[in-house]
Amino acid sequence: MTWKIITSVVDIVIITVILYYLLHIISGTRAVQLIKGLVLIFVASVASQILSLHTVNWFLQSILTIVLVALPIVFQPELRRALEQIGRGGFLKEQLWQNWGPREINEVVAAVTAMATEKTGALIVLTRSVGLKNYIETGVKMNARISKPVLLNIFYHGAPLHDGAVIIEDGEIAAAGCFLSLSTRADLNSKLGTRHRAAIGVSEESDALAIVVSEETGVISLAKSGELSRYLDEAELREILFNNFDVNKEKSFIRRNS
Repeated sequence: MTWKIITSVVDIVIITVILYYLLHIISGTRAVQLIKGLVLIFVASVASQILSLHTVNWFLQSILTIVLVALPIVFQPELRRALEQIGRGGFLKEQLWQNWGPREINEVVAAVTAMATEKTGALIVLTRSVGLKNYIETGVKMNARISKPVLLNIFYHGAPLHDGAVIIEDGEIAAAGCFLSLSTRADLNSKLGTRHRAAIGVSEESDALAIVVSEETGVISLAKSGELSRYLDEAELREILFNNFDVNKEKSFIRRNS
């Protein structure tokens, strides 16, 4: 009897964790609204069955069947994102085995801050545990050391590669002039430009961080997990990067006047 209680508790805990994890994955996506609709239809279906409304029950059951069949097609991006997160061990804290240190982060922050001041448009993608080889291959491979001058030269208006994205992988500039897929979310602000939608898109497909500098306003934004944080200043951007790349802040050298 005791063993059955233990297994039942373990069973409930496992299901709870799985449901929590799935809800965490879809939070902030269009799938949330669909689930609300499905729950409403399910409740109405149960109520119609209790009240012996056979025709209504049949109709609601038919709708549920159609929706469930269409789910894999309509929500293919969300399903792919969920499987990718499961595949890279989303249940556990990710260990970022990359050659990132205070120097690399400060060089990126210094370059982004300078471009924001000059209103130079830029899109910089920082990979983490999920590689972006498919996007790297769309650009010009560089394998260059991260530095403020190099990033400024890449995004200098009129430079050959300034319209594409820079992808930084394993602590170095892997490629520039890369083309990214745009986010297809319908709830995004219509005023967001191509760079911002591309940043959100790549952060939806992977665990990468994407930094955007607006060419019109000089505003610094950062996309992570499909969410866009805007109006960041130098200190806030540096703080986010240190936290996400697990870099020891005590060893950081600050380059505020770079």
